[in-house]
Formats: sequence, structure tokens, C-alpha cells
Amino acid sequence: MTDAAANRRFGVLLNTPLGPLGADSTQAGITALRWGAGGLTDGPMARTLTSELAEYFAGSTAGFTVPIVPTGRPFQRAFLQALMAIPYGETRTYGDLARQLGVSAQAVGQACGANPIPIVIPCHRVLGASSLGGYSGPRGVEDKIALLKLEGAAGLLI
Repeated sequence: MTDAAANRRFGVLLNTPLGPLGADSTQAGITALRWGAGGLTDGPMARTLTSELAEYFAGSTAGFTVPIVPTGRPFQRAFLQALMAIPYGETRTYGDLARQLGVSAQAVGQACGANPIPIVIPCHRVLGASSLGGYSGPRGVEDKIALLKLEGAAGLLI
């Protein structure tokens, strides 16, 4: 069995520097990006997401066009829209987003941790006022740093 065939069998779309990524979807779009395996294994949406993630990790793209279907309450959906508005290579603080959305920085931190589609919806671009904050990747903050370095935002970390 080829590596690609084995990956499809186990629901891994792409092996990345952060480890394998899988996804879940509906016919309308991606509902989750998972560290490890997911349910989306083949078809046009899987091919688009795999291609766009590969380009992202190669440093040759700044955005995603694959359709996404984030779910949640109105605040969560508004929060995810605010995350998607943060440009590639830039960051915001939890406080910045809290002021923008009229909620506490703690609520923003909790919403970041609940982001169902990390990387595509860039919660890694949100930092604490005096720390990096957390991250949902398998290695936590190390993965956040790796993504920020990939985007050229590492200067903000020094």
C-alpha cells in the first residue's frame, strides 16, 4: 500500500511539519481540521484542502479558498470571522479581539481553544499581551511558534 493510500485509509489528508492533519466535512464545506485523522478522505474538497495546506506549509500561499462551515453560537461565529480577518503574517492580542467583539480577553482565549478549523481559521495569530498564549496543536505553543515563523511573524516573538 502506498503512503497516500495508507493516509486515505486512516483519514490523514497531509503529513505536515506539525504532524498528520485530517478533516471532517459536510457537502457544504470543511467543519473541522484535526491533528491526526478525520473523516474526509477523498473527493474534490479533500483534494483542494490538501493542496492548499501543502502550499501553506511550503510557504507559497497566504490564504485558503476551500469552503468552510464553522458552527457555533453567534459569538463563536463572529469570533471566527474576526480571526479570518487577521492578515497572513500579522497578529492580534486577545485584548484587541476582546475590545473588537465586546467580550473579555478570557472569552477570546476560550474561543481560540475551541476553534474547530485551526490553521485555516488562524487562531495561531492571536497572542497574549505579554505571552504567546496557548495553542491546540499537538506540541502546544511550539506549534504556534512554528506557524508564526512560517508566516514571517517570528519577529514579533523576539
